[in-house]
Amino acid sequence: MDWFIDLFTQDSVAHTVLLLGIVAAIGLAIGSIRVKGIGLGIAGVLFSGLIVGHFYGASFWTPPTDGHYSGGLNDHVLHFAQEFGLILFVYTIGVQVGPGFFASLRRQGLPLNIMAASIVLLGVVVTVGIRYIAKVETPAAVGLFSGASTNTPSLAAAQAALKDQSTSKINPATGQVYSEEETRLLVNKPVLGYAVAYPFGVIGIILSMLLIRFIGKVDPHKEAQALASLNGPKESLLDTMNIEVQNPNMNGKRIVEIPALPELGVVISRVLRGEQATIARRDTVLQIGDVLLAVGQSHRLEQLRDVLGSKSQVDVKKFPSQIVTRRVVVTQSPVLGKTVAELDLARRFGVMVTRLARAEVEIPPSRTRLQFGDTCLLVGDEPSIKEAALVLGDQVKKLSHPQVIPIFVGIVLGVIVGSWPMTLPGMPAPIKLGLAGGPLIVAIILSRLGHIGPLVWHLPASANLAIREIGIILFLACVGLRSGDQLLDTLMRGDGLMWMGMGALITIIPLMSVGLIGRFIYKVNFLTLCGVLAGSMTDPPALAFANTISQSDAPGVSYSTVYPLTMLLRVLCAQAMVLMMT
Repeated sequence: MDWFIDLFTQDSVAHTVLLLGIVAAIGLAIGSIRVKGIGLGIAGVLFSGLIVGHFYGASFWTPPTDGHYSGGLNDHVLHFAQEFGLILFVYTIGVQVGPGFFASLRRQGLPLNIMAASIVLLGVVVTVGIRYIAKVETPAAVGLFSGASTNTPSLAAAQAALKDQSTSKINPATGQVYSEEETRLLVNKPVLGYAVAYPFGVIGIILSMLLIRFIGKVDPHKEAQALASLNGPKESLLDTMNIEVQNPNMNGKRIVEIPALPELGVVISRVLRGEQATIARRDTVLQIGDVLLAVGQSHRLEQLRDVLGSKSQVDVKKFPSQIVTRRVVVTQSPVLGKTVAELDLARRFGVMVTRLARAEVEIPPSRTRLQFGDTCLLVGDEPSIKEAALVLGDQVKKLSHPQVIPIFVGIVLGVIVGSWPMTLPGMPAPIKLGLAGGPLIVAIILSRLGHIGPLVWHLPASANLAIREIGIILFLACVGLRSGDQLLDTLMRGDGLMWMGMGALITIIPLMSVGLIGRFIYKVNFLTLCGVLAGSMTDPPALAFANTISQSDAPGVSYSTVYPLTMLLRVLCAQAMVLMMT
């Protein structure tokens, strides 16, 4: 059994990995414990690491010799695991939010994003005020900012910025360049602020929702009804209409010659003449009495009806024909970024694309550029559809199989961008996006582009979640272990209790200020407002609580609308505060 004892005591990579696994398992178990639906979640790993790091032994944190701590943990392994875990985490977040990032800034989401951004920036103002009024050290203040908003990427960004600063700055206490041990203590200081502020960060978001509800005497069920009546009944974006050709000016015209048909975005899929239904082609000649099956937005279909004739009670789809329909998934790289019109499937194969579904939402296919994973509804005869399907791909297995090369290409580009020093007006030193900001920005851009040549930046949801969870677990376990020696001293003999109060201010002041203004001045629906508050803090437990208030999906919609911008802002603000306050 000596080998087993050595595994837990000897200085080795295996020993370090073993302890990381133990910390992760214990932390996840702690995070799964919920009291009235509220729990630590993934942050349980951080607290597990802090506890284990503290009780592992006083000699554990003596200055390293050749990069190895006397307790048997290899600091090089810890450092690599921490940084690589961070890269995986922020990169997968970028891939997730990228496709909807710019869409969330459009007109319908702009007011909500302004509210969420105001919460972030007001949190920065409160943090800066605490830094200078209460004389809190910058690393601790930025850690309080991250913990009070329950935002782990901003903590990582702050650590990266502090590390970059320490390599080129003089320690005011010694008058010398920061040593390796001084750098470690400096970089780990935000972790302590994060750990102290985090618990109230979770509770404070929920408390803010309850206070706004109480002050405004809000009835969530009435809010849900008001929202439903405002939005109107849910309808599919696309509809169908059978239109009889009665306009004599259309007699003898080809379908391609119908006025304004491309601008309407309507697709004519079938033509009924007599008792025979055939596929509608561009050169199909119309006759008075023909009944056309058209697919498009309801108001566009009505405009086409006014041009052609009148709505028919005949259902073209019920007449016998060789026409079949089939849903085909876009998985071939050569067609990505092209429109349906550019593929010209109607001329090449006699097949019409009548509907296009993306993320379970139907959109007009005429001018939309195809993305990996889009689902096209093809109309035509069976042999023609098979040929068209080969062009589009229709390899469903590709949807669940992650393409690994683009992941590493994206990481490489992210590290390069994150390491690039940028000189900005007003900044005392060049700013770097770091290992938190660089991969995040690159992932947002690449996932928005969708593909570059054969490289497709599509990551299945299950793979994205798995990589993201592994990354954040590694990061939190490492920062917890490397900061555990300072935890008890900070809480018992340091400024821990004062920091808790400051963290509560950073949480409550922005949320209540923007929440009350949004509710009572701009009359934002309470359920929508709850989603904005949760999204501004990127806090899933708060969203889960908001969803329990009412059966409406409004909190989730507004949460997803503000989440991308909020995540990016918090990462950049954390770094900006480090550069401007040190």
